Amino acid sequence: MIVDLNIQNKRIIVIGGGNEAEKRVNSLLKQNCNILVISDTVNSKIRKLAKDNKIKLKKQKIQDTKFISTLNPHMIITTTNDKKVNQKIIKEAKKKKIIAYSSDNPDESDFSNPAIIDFDKMVQIAIFTGGQSPAMSKKIKGKLEKALKNIITKEDISHIKIQKIARKIAKESISVPTQRKECLHKIMSDNEIDQLIKDGQVKKAEKRAITILRNWK
Repeated sequence: MIVDLNIQNKRIIVIGGGNEAEKRVNSLLKQNCNILVISDTVNSKIRKLAKDNKIKLKKQKIQDTKFISTLNPHMIITTTNDKKVNQKIIKEAKKKKIIAYSSDNPDESDFSNPAIIDFDKMVQIAIFTGGQSPAMSKKIKGKLEKALKNIITKEDISHIKIQKIARKIAKESISVPTQRKECLHKIMSDNEIDQLIKDGQVKKAEKRAITILRNWK
């Protein structure tokens, strides 16, 4: 089952500082979470991310699991070359009901990483083989990405942005869920909004959506 886990503002610890750790950190950067990398050695890209204040870095060799109780993270990801250390950390994390992922042991992990096709951070499509073949997930992602670029347009992305604004206002101004849903559908199918978006006048389209909301009864 594919689940979009909300980790915004959560503390995520990545153990290890090599290429695998870098890959996991890069996948987390878009999630607006608090990332802490713990390792005695790190590669240049992780070092730069820490220097740019995109992540926090703690230079330390992990030999036990005491840090888990001290830091109390929401999620732990292990990427070290020491399978015994990784396993020990994952086992302790599970005891403490902390979400855990081990790069060298997906079967013992609480989640898997699908290949993600991303459009402007607005539309994400996951390609998942149930952990059976990450390589094939990436290959299929490459095939689909080319095709979907002709299907998911900039206009679609603009509609999503307008819907996001409209939903926030609708929650405050329309108390009945069914009416709120009906209003949002009207905005999405409004011909004037659609034309304004096609003409590149997104701000005017937003104003039109807000007007529909304000006048909704």
